Amino acid sequence: MAQWINGHGSGSDAHGGETLREDLQEFLGGEAPLQQLDDLTKVNPVTLETVLRCLQARYTADTFYTNAGCTLVALNPFKPVPQLYSPELMREYHAASQPQTLKPHIFTVGEQTYRNVRSLIEPVNQSIVVSGESGAGKTWTSRCLMKFYAMVAASPTSWESHKVAERIEQRILNSNPIMEAFGNACTLRNNNSSRFGKFIQLQLNGAQQMTGAAVQTYLLEKTRVACQAPNERNFHIFYQIYKGARAEERVQWRLPEGATFSWLPHPERTLEEDCFEVTREAMLRLGIDAPTQNNIFQALAGLLHLGNTRFADSGNEAQPCPLVDNAQCSVRTSALLLGLPEDHLLETLRIRTIRAGRDQQVFRKPCSQAECDTRRDCLAKLVYARLFDWLVSVINSSICATPDSWTTFIGLLDVYGFESFPNNSLEQLCINYANEKLQQHFVAHYLRAQQEEYAVEGLEWSFVSYQDNQPCLDLIEGSPVSICSLLNEECRLNRPSSAAQLQTRIESALTGRARLGRARLSPDPSFVVLHYAGPVRYRTAGLVEKNKDPVPPELTRLLQQSQDPLLKLLFPADPEEKSQEEPSGQNRAPVLTVVSKFKASLEQLLQVLHGTTPHYIRCIKPNSQAQAQIFHREEVLSQLEACGLVETIHISAAGFPIRVSHQNFLERYKLLRRLRPATAPGPHGPCPDGGHSEWPPCTEPAMLRGLLQDILPALPAPLHCGRTKVFMTDSTLELLERRRAQALEQCARHIQRGWRRHRCRTQARQRRAAVLIQAAVRSWLTRKHVQRLHAAATIIKRAWREWRIRMAFLASEELDGVEEKHSSQTSCSPSSSPLLPAQTRLQGAITRLWPLGLALANAAVGVHGFQRKLVVFACLQLPVGSPRSCAVQTAQEQAGVLSIRALPQGSIRFHCRKSPLRYADTCPGPSPDSVTGFNQILLERHRPGHV
Repeated sequence: MAQWINGHGSGSDAHGGETLREDLQEFLGGEAPLQQLDDLTKVNPVTLETVLRCLQARYTADTFYTNAGCTLVALNPFKPVPQLYSPELMREYHAASQPQTLKPHIFTVGEQTYRNVRSLIEPVNQSIVVSGESGAGKTWTSRCLMKFYAMVAASPTSWESHKVAERIEQRILNSNPIMEAFGNACTLRNNNSSRFGKFIQLQLNGAQQMTGAAVQTYLLEKTRVACQAPNERNFHIFYQIYKGARAEERVQWRLPEGATFSWLPHPERTLEEDCFEVTREAMLRLGIDAPTQNNIFQALAGLLHLGNTRFADSGNEAQPCPLVDNAQCSVRTSALLLGLPEDHLLETLRIRTIRAGRDQQVFRKPCSQAECDTRRDCLAKLVYARLFDWLVSVINSSICATPDSWTTFIGLLDVYGFESFPNNSLEQLCINYANEKLQQHFVAHYLRAQQEEYAVEGLEWSFVSYQDNQPCLDLIEGSPVSICSLLNEECRLNRPSSAAQLQTRIESALTGRARLGRARLSPDPSFVVLHYAGPVRYRTAGLVEKNKDPVPPELTRLLQQSQDPLLKLLFPADPEEKSQEEPSGQNRAPVLTVVSKFKASLEQLLQVLHGTTPHYIRCIKPNSQAQAQIFHREEVLSQLEACGLVETIHISAAGFPIRVSHQNFLERYKLLRRLRPATAPGPHGPCPDGGHSEWPPCTEPAMLRGLLQDILPALPAPLHCGRTKVFMTDSTLELLERRRAQALEQCARHIQRGWRRHRCRTQARQRRAAVLIQAAVRSWLTRKHVQRLHAAATIIKRAWREWRIRMAFLASEELDGVEEKHSSQTSCSPSSSPLLPAQTRLQGAITRLWPLGLALANAAVGVHGFQRKLVVFACLQLPVGSPRSCAVQTAQEQAGVLSIRALPQGSIRFHCRKSPLRYADTCPGPSPDSVTGFNQILLERHRPGHV
């Protein structure tokens, strides 16, 4: 039988030779071990080539996530992988005691942030920065993370809270299709490219349950409504209403089959995002009813018809530009759908109003063909931007919680990726500027700040060099002169600016900057910025106009006159707006440009990120064709160089990602001393009170080491004590948390054991007390019962004595009358002989027992009742002490006794009649005809000769 040692068999030489041969092939080939490395810090040596080979091997094996120290590298599979994001896998990562031991996944990052919110070590808000180029999979990653948080953070105990969490979960997930439909578009690099930035704030209460969310957007690329690059499309929502509208809706929105629109390029291209019903259902679930949806889609259809409005050159500056063929129909349809008067719309597009002089005289001047096109595009961009902002506000009002209902949040940042197209303008400059700021946030927070903190804390550390993009940021936003400042200055001068003049000014003012390059072979005026992700050439034509983003006041007034309910809501009539539109002279406020607004919002975002614990996910695009199983080494290599991944791996491999202050460390892990046996207190030993004393707010490192030695029998090697903080790795933190869980479990056992002992003792005392109480109650009840019986017997005896005396008195009176008669008869007949002694005794018995017959006849109880026996004992004068020694036989027990002369039972009054005993003068005994009842029975039984 083969014996298995360390997982290898040793039973046969052949098998051992095959195993050795496979190990040699894996060692020499290098592909098999590389694809099994879950963390790039384990690659040896850490170079761009080895990291690239490892990612390629894992991508070929359909393993798309790899750890790189503090960063998770996510490769876009470019194919559906349902089992990789299933709810069962979410529950597995959420239920795992140590998610870090599982395979790298975005759910690992999500679970780590969720557990950090619940942790007691410096509980701060969490944030996840998802970065990468356009098409790398940032939007999909953010969507999967939202689903993960919606599942794990919606586990309430009560039914009501479960319904609330379920409603919030659905609304958060329903906001994705709306935001993507109105904010995403198909570009050259990605079919679902986000044309805006968003920061999603998932709000959690004290029980770490999701109570709401908030969405903050940045720089919507609204110019895409009216201008699309070659081979690119407009926003998804326009194609959705164009392809998914019903027959009656096409008639209402004036969208016939096969109609062409200049602002709707490539309508024949079919994408997965062109699903109109999904957007409708999501809007309905967020509270946007069907009539409001109809107004939204009608306005979008009006913008499509507005794009078909074309102007021709008038040839005369005093005459407005005429419309080209079929443009009049487009203007009429657009005005009808937008609820605007046709004449007023056409006049506003072709004629501009000028205010001049001190008296603010109004002049009307026809616009040129280019100005008419600009005003038309400006009207479309203004309506779409207001509509997008209104949708964001509706989503926030639907999913946002009250400030007092949540305590912490997890931020999810999904911004547009780095872009470089053949023609780049102000939109790409702002997008790349945002990516530069986020890269600087990563560099400042992780690469530079951690190494500086190691040096300050006194740890032995050799600095790792990294690529700092601060010079590029100084070129774009620096002070006093930068590209942004020059663009804003051109806007403030309010003068015509040519592209060549702007190029010359930028090159002359920023000469000598390391990150500024020249486009020597470019036919158009432009300049080059050397970004961290590569050089990008920006055309200077149209930069100043786009930065101004002018909105003619007559366009705003025109939209305020709309009869459409939605446009009335988007453009309310403000009486103060008219006075603030065109301030003149020295009171004119500084121009608020696109760059300045974007810079302010970006600074606000970074301020929020600085107040959180950031986590980074780097999305990598394996190829630019968006095809599965294709890995272009050159493209991936450029992305690795741009994001500084190799430097991140070096610092992560040698650094300590976990940093806890002395006070927080001791407050959390001082209970670990319970796991060690009690020892005598020393200079660094436990306190006499068993470790329950409060630690001083500031502890010396030497004393801290002694306390740590007391906490753990052997400190792990990666744990280091600085001047104010304790530095450790993830493995050390897991060990400490495991030991702490054991200590808490031990304390819980002690508490449970003490509680069970206390409960048993309490139950025993209660049982004994119950027995004593029951005995006392039973004794009291018995005494009360006996007392009632004695009282009842006394009353019966008293009543019986009274009755007996009364009966005896009545009987004596009756007998006295008989005796008087008998004596008179005797005296009258002296010849009569006296009664015999037996007859005399018989008469005495009859006299004495006659009341007994009446009592037995009137008794309310049975023959053997208690009262009847008392009567029998009293009448027969039997001894009370031993009632069982005397056999008593009542009259009813004898055969032949039918009744006793007495009143019926139940009568209250007792009538005593004359006794029926009558003695004849000549007869020694009573006459049988005159003696009846009980007396007759007695006479018959005592008659001489009776047996």
